[in-house]
Amino acid sequence: MNAIVLSLPLESDYLTTVRLTVGGVCAMAGFDIDKTEDVKVCVTESLLLFQRNGYLRAGLCFDFDGGLSAVVSGEGERTPKEESLEDEISYALLDALSDEARFIKEGNALLKITLKNGN
Repeated sequence: MNAIVLSLPLESDYLTTVRLTVGGVCAMAGFDIDKTEDVKVCVTESLLLFQRNGYLRAGLCFDFDGGLSAVVSGEGERTPKEESLEDEISYALLDALSDEARFIKEGNALLKITLKNGN
């Protein structure tokens, strides 16, 4: 398994670092610039979803087995919040920009997002 794993605070200062990391991961996967931008948007939107859902930290795992998959999960305790219109827009973006997007929830709590993309 060729995986890259990150754990980070959900603070805006870290999103630029994540976008740069995603760019490098997409280059390793052989993605063109358009697909790379789509993946960057998906990962950023996923992190924002977790932030808006009350998490202070998130985990990212990139795997290159059969394309590129990214698993984004909330870490630690969360402050429960109601879903917003922004959340609905984020879910729609993730569905539109990735080959496959899966959302794991427990009740209203978002636990994990899995994004899959091929070349």
